[in-house]
Amino acid sequence: MLELTTQGWILAVLAAIAVGLSKGGLAMIGILAVPLLSLVIPPVQAAGLMLPVYVLSDIGGLLAYRRGFDMSVLRTALPGAMLGIGFGWATAHLVPDSGVTLIVGAIGLSFAMNALIRPDISHGSRRPSLVKGSFWGALAGYTSFVSHAGAPPYQVYVQPLRLPSMVFAGTTTWFFAITNFAKLIPYAALGQLSLANLEAAAILTPVALVSVWVGLRIVRIIPQELFYKLITWGLLLISLRLIWQGIMG
Repeated sequence: MLELTTQGWILAVLAAIAVGLSKGGLAMIGILAVPLLSLVIPPVQAAGLMLPVYVLSDIGGLLAYRRGFDMSVLRTALPGAMLGIGFGWATAHLVPDSGVTLIVGAIGLSFAMNALIRPDISHGSRRPSLVKGSFWGALAGYTSFVSHAGAPPYQVYVQPLRLPSMVFAGTTTWFFAITNFAKLIPYAALGQLSLANLEAAAILTPVALVSVWVGLRIVRIIPQELFYKLITWGLLLISLRLIWQGIMG
């Protein structure tokens, strides 16, 4: 069993709650999981511990959003995501985690600031694009592979599409469910799915599954405009945290 202090288990439970809420539709919250655990264990171990929790929580999310998703977004973003995961696997021992964390934070911060300073961008509506979807999907797949931090690049592509809040949440759930399942093989090959991590994940998964239901309820009652404002501000705050984490190494 993974040895954690009381503080460590509290952070692990909070990370599981963040994962569950993200699968219930509050996608940006999920990015907090690995940073929270990284306060008490190495980031690579934290990512390995949380992947089974993500995957099992995805099942609850897929059941909740089995019909509410936009296939055109998935068709344009998922091929790039698979390439990003493959690139992450191939370069796993070459790129420092701090560098990737800093890049993810910078991308998220630039988009959030742009949306807040020029609100017409967030209010406009665009159509899915294979070129843009492939680029941002690949970046999301890569950063998701490294630290489960694929939400900011994914957000840059999908938020301007102005999907209805429930469709946005469902599409996000399906996108990351597929990418998380795809990460299982390379994670296992890299030794990140140790027995200790799997045992801890089994304890945390029920917490995450309950949080999926909570997230689903929250998404259904939040007005759409408020939903997008919360996402943008959440992206801003999380990106600042990631930038700080990347600078500090």
